[in-house]
Amino acid sequence: MADYQPAETTFAVDRDCKTLSRHVLEQLQSFSPEAQDLSALMNRIALAGKLIARHLSRAGLMESVLGFTGDTNVQGEAVKKMDLYANNVFISVFKQSGLVCRLASEEMEKPYYIPENCPIGRYTLLYDPIDGSSNIDINLNVGSIFSIRRQQGEDLDQTGADLLQNGRQQLAAGYILYGPSTVLVYSLGQGVHMFTLDPSLGEFILSSENIQVPSHGPTYSVNEGNFWQWEESIRDFTRYVHRHEGYSARYVGALVADFHRILLQGGVFLYPGTVKKPEGKLRLLYETAPLAFLIEQAGGKASTGREAILEVIPQAIHQRTPLIIGSAEDVALVESFIQDHNHRRQRQQ
Repeated sequence: MADYQPAETTFAVDRDCKTLSRHVLEQLQSFSPEAQDLSALMNRIALAGKLIARHLSRAGLMESVLGFTGDTNVQGEAVKKMDLYANNVFISVFKQSGLVCRLASEEMEKPYYIPENCPIGRYTLLYDPIDGSSNIDINLNVGSIFSIRRQQGEDLDQTGADLLQNGRQQLAAGYILYGPSTVLVYSLGQGVHMFTLDPSLGEFILSSENIQVPSHGPTYSVNEGNFWQWEESIRDFTRYVHRHEGYSARYVGALVADFHRILLQGGVFLYPGTVKKPEGKLRLLYETAPLAFLIEQAGGKASTGREAILEVIPQAIHQRTPLIIGSAEDVALVESFIQDHNHRRQRQQ
């Protein structure tokens, strides 16, 4: 009979079964009420991710997954059936939490209030329920982005005005990537950590801890179909990477998927504004600020091209912003083209 080795067995179980809720409490090194709240909030986000992943796995077999609803959201964008489903999943999951007083997403013009939670729920969840929903009909990666903030004041007029603060006020942020496996990446301001959904357990299990983005990477990710709509500085950067060896273009068309590649392998993702729409397309509170929170925790950088994303103070809940995000050296390189262009323009005036 083989010798029994309890120490190794214990290590294997510990390594393979560190759940999200356990990890949150270990991160905070506390069982305080707030630590338990954040653990419960992350569990609710994980539950939403599991429900959405299950629904996505049936795409093509169910009428409610593919195609458009026929409506438009507050952004003036056509709403896909999966956008609506995922948004309702988050609402349903957090109605039962007792922790979140309100939710805000790109699918809703105003924050959604949960009156029964508001006497005790002092948190707000901001989220993009399905990022890259145009990929669903062709079975490509999509994701969900989330941010947790503490509610400030009473918000008696229910406008969410206290949310108009910079991204450094976030308590936690992360995303869920629905791909070959379902992955949840999050940060509480103490590093970036990745969990993979184990379908056999129905749990997100720790798969990578304290992720650090390389200081430089080979990937640039941008929709070059907009080349002639960009400012000259962004076009100059694109010409630069075309002329220099060592760069590869990778663009999925879903922010979460493209960001995930950059986080793990390094490089830079760009979604710049255009000459006609300098504010860009991506929303600050529930897209660019959460990802900026993550990338800074991983040693990278996120910028509008003129200032750090986390320093931008929004003027409206659905405010948009350009985004340059990724490895610190690569973001700085893009910023240098913008700065040089601005200096040349100033000299000409």
